[in-house]
Amino acid sequence: MRYDVFIAGYGGQGVLLAGNLISYAAILEGKNVSFFPAYGVEKRGGAAMCTIVFADGDTGSPIVGNPSVAICLNQLSFDKYSSKVKAGGVCIVNLSLVNTDGFSDSDVFLIPIPMNQIAQDLGDIRMVNMVACGAYASISGSLGIDTLGEALKKAIPEKNHALIPANIRALEAGAEAANARRKA
Repeated sequence: MRYDVFIAGYGGQGVLLAGNLISYAAILEGKNVSFFPAYGVEKRGGAAMCTIVFADGDTGSPIVGNPSVAICLNQLSFDKYSSKVKAGGVCIVNLSLVNTDGFSDSDVFLIPIPMNQIAQDLGDIRMVNMVACGAYASISGSLGIDTLGEALKKAIPEKNHALIPANIRALEAGAEAANARRKA
């Protein structure tokens, strides 16, 4: 199988960490991976995005014009990229920051999840990216939540490994929220 995911938000939301995490998890599951990060010159608040392509075989280019799955963490990203999701694809949206009114692409399955609220309820708004990764894994079926948890050891610096259990809870909460949206 071949999977591709595009993640977009603003600097400080952990977009690139989310991309690294998905990449490491795919590697742990024996996949070949291409990862392409892109971000503005600002450290916080500028545009941040990345594309991850992983597969059993060749991945090809990490540049994906029409991704199968897009994760939009803020309004600007949703407005700019939701229309690029391929027909039959999925757009996972941070409902805490994104208004989806007027989205009319019936060929794209929209999954709105209040990611900021979930992260805040877990005690740390900075875990919005982990909520998004958990939602992605659940919706796509591409990676196991346990594998994402294991990949945290590679994706975050060793000095922050004490935060891994909290991040795993955020991954699980994202997966649960996605499952609930899918059943609704």
